[in-house]
Amino acid sequence: MISKEIEIGPIRPPSEGGSNSLLIRATRNCPWNRCTFCNGLSYNHEKFQLRPVEEIKKDIDTVKGVTEMIWGAARKSGHEGRLNDAVLRFIMSSTSGMMSSPTFAATYNWLASGGKTVFLQDANSLIMKTPQLIDILRHLKTTFPSIQRITSYARSKTALKKSIEELKALKEAGLTRLHVGLETGDDDLLKKIKKGVTADEHIRSGKKVVASGIELSLYIMPGLGGLDLSSKHAKNTAGVINEINPRFIRSRPFVPRHGTSIFDEYKNGTLRLLSPHSVIMEIGMLVNDLTAHSSICFDHAMNPTYRSENGVVALLDQSYEGYRLPDRKEEILEILNRGLSIEESRYVCAEDLIHSIL
Repeated sequence: MISKEIEIGPIRPPSEGGSNSLLIRATRNCPWNRCTFCNGLSYNHEKFQLRPVEEIKKDIDTVKGVTEMIWGAARKSGHEGRLNDAVLRFIMSSTSGMMSSPTFAATYNWLASGGKTVFLQDANSLIMKTPQLIDILRHLKTTFPSIQRITSYARSKTALKKSIEELKALKEAGLTRLHVGLETGDDDLLKKIKKGVTADEHIRSGKKVVASGIELSLYIMPGLGGLDLSSKHAKNTAGVINEINPRFIRSRPFVPRHGTSIFDEYKNGTLRLLSPHSVIMEIGMLVNDLTAHSSICFDHAMNPTYRSENGVVALLDQSYEGYRLPDRKEEILEILNRGLSIEESRYVCAEDLIHSIL
């Protein structure tokens, strides 16, 4: 039996989800909690906390112990170096209650997926003091030499406060990629949604991360400005992205969530949501203006999907690697143009998604 379960936070990026990435909780919840489209809802409005370094390292050591147990079971069952149903049956028959352990399930699935990637939870682990975060990164890499990628969420404002030397040191210690919510490059909209950062700060922060060698994955929200700010939102967001030139651009079309202040704007009619065709056109405006050498990804269910005889179909490829720009820019624009020829009533709209946001 596992004496103590590791802590696992509530969310992670889809590209770090499923079984692929080991989730290590370095911080709890979000230190900002003011964005009107979230308001801390993702973290159940819990207060932000820095976890003690030794506590985090104990979680890593716990995973190491479970890893050794799993590989030991594989060896004893005659399946050394492999994880399959026979190994699971052997563990079930020899270790009572193990299958109900979240730590066991997370570790087993991670190992079965290759044991190569780790995501540091929660919303902004970069806020940790740099020497402490380096300590965690080194402990991970030393404990699990198979790790090839370690990633974390971060805020632009936090990255901006780190020196380029600090970011390079984090890269050297093993931090591979940062996931940052850009949302929009329009200053008026950034202020309206209480993002707590300006377009210029996004640019300076993003450039610093890119210069450090850490991969930058920026998240954008088509539709966030509603009908009134759609064009301005698209064009200014493209402008900021072009200045930064991140490794990834990830599209997360806006859907208002119950319990947020922006949902109240939607309900009282001051925020007019984009129709499915309008979302496609806004994405088209943004893509048309992009000159960055980035991969744009539509790896989330809120991106345009439509109903067909075979079920719901994604208009754009939803792979985590996305479309590499500028090589596939015209391909994206052609797909979006074809999407406008599909009857709008066949599309899943924002109103459909309000009760089922992932």
